[in-house]
Amino acid sequence: MTGHAPDLDRTKLLAARFRAASERPYLASALYSLSVVPTTTVPTMGVDRYWRCYVSPAFVDATPVEELAGVWIHEAAHLLRDHHGRADLLAPGLRRDRLRVNIAQDCEINDDLIADGLSLPAGRVTPATYDLPPGRLFEEYLSGVPASGGALDCGSGAHGEPAPWDLGDTDGNAARVTEAEAKAIRRHTAEAMRAHHRGRGNLPAGWRRWAEQVLEPTVDWRRVLAGAVREALSWASGAADYTYHRPSRRGPALRGVVLPSLRRPLPRVAVVIDTSGSMGDDALATALAEVTGVLREVGVRGDRVTVLSVDADVQAASRVTTADQIELKGGGGTDMRVGIRRALDAPHPPSVVIVLTDGYTPWPDEPATCRLIAVLIGAGGPEPPSWAETIRVPTT
Repeated sequence: MTGHAPDLDRTKLLAARFRAASERPYLASALYSLSVVPTTTVPTMGVDRYWRCYVSPAFVDATPVEELAGVWIHEAAHLLRDHHGRADLLAPGLRRDRLRVNIAQDCEINDDLIADGLSLPAGRVTPATYDLPPGRLFEEYLSGVPASGGALDCGSGAHGEPAPWDLGDTDGNAARVTEAEAKAIRRHTAEAMRAHHRGRGNLPAGWRRWAEQVLEPTVDWRRVLAGAVREALSWASGAADYTYHRPSRRGPALRGVVLPSLRRPLPRVAVVIDTSGSMGDDALATALAEVTGVLREVGVRGDRVTVLSVDADVQAASRVTTADQIELKGGGGTDMRVGIRRALDAPHPPSVVIVLTDGYTPWPDEPATCRLIAVLIGAGGPEPPSWAETIRVPTT
């Protein structure tokens, strides 16, 4: 138990879960995978990314069983829809207001739960609360949701950021669901939903779309690419180093000694573009626009981005601020190694190299000295080495 909590009415709480699972049996596996952690530090109920459900005893006492059943389903929905995993892919500026992210996620969930006839406690938000259209994902709702204010917190299992009551992954005695187990639960739930719907059972449109995506996934390559680039840049900018250009604030305490201070270097990025004859212009332009858009969004631009046009040799190399300034030259054979080597041999080598290619190219024998993201245009190309982060961009 976290916090000093009065006795939890487990009979009432578990009766509500039983009611939720009985009335919507396709959710039973997910509901019964949640372990209960009583605590006074959570205002109502919340979940972490390990499928632990933190419960306020006072909230259980004050809430009817029918509404508690709805809250059980609401919290399970955060985990089934992998809200914390999706939140991890947001830009840092959007993730910073975790409760605003939570509100957008609640809009995505409650829209379906209310359509399904579930009772929820007063104060729940829906898209209509903010004059937003129904049936969207939380990423689409974010721009229309105001700053969080005093919104309730559903925990790190929703917005992805640690909550005050989180046990985290360090408590060996706390029950937890691994990511592999979570994927199995999601798939089992999606299969149960599909069977329920085919049996002419009522299933909200949002849950139907979710089940179809789990069982027959269509990868959002833009989201994956953006997440990979942001993660690589975050890693690069976290590589702190010492500098004497700005003395340490501890220096005055040691007379006659000049101490260096820590700095976080701004990452440099090299974009190596395959301009051989096999590359399709439309798909290449689309992927390039996505890369430059992400770089601009995270503040890497100007003289920190170098673009190299490469077929069997480097045909052009320039620093650019917009995609319109990129000069694509080539049309011959294919060897991305020469472009990667040229990028790494620069006076100021990059922290991240992004290679846009169809995959029909030799690769370096060893991992690059920096992060390398291989963006493969089209589905037919061979896989790059296992040490490269690989993202496939469809051509249709």
